[in-house]
Amino acid sequence: MKKTIILASTILGVFALLSVMAFTNNKAASKKYMQFTTVESEVPGGLGRSRIITTDETGSKIEEIDLKNFYSLVGINFDNIRNNDQVITKQITDLTSKGWKLEHITTGVESGMDKTGLFVTRYLFSKEE
Repeated sequence: MKKTIILASTILGVFALLSVMAFTNNKAASKKYMQFTTVESEVPGGLGRSRIITTDETGSKIEEIDLKNFYSLVGINFDNIRNNDQVITKQITDLTSKGWKLEHITTGVESGMDKTGLFVTRYLFSKEE
């Protein structure tokens, strides 16, 4: 008789727990998205425009951060590339510390015949609401 009461209590407890879980998890989670795009110019001598442009889920521009061009007057500038890497990494770190998760990265290159071009990278983040 004692075993039957313990078994019935256990079954009732499990049923109650499952019922509570079913009602509390019924709410569908939704995500919001944010993207930032890096545009890094190959135009020599600082004449190009390199930027990070951040947009929210509505497509509104939130922030614009200057980056350095890949080339100086004498050729490729590794200090500029290093600087850009630091700025981009800081942006990713800031967003992830605020609960954003990096979902996807897309890259592209547009190159001209006259040693001009752009490196474009898009970073898509999501966050549970």
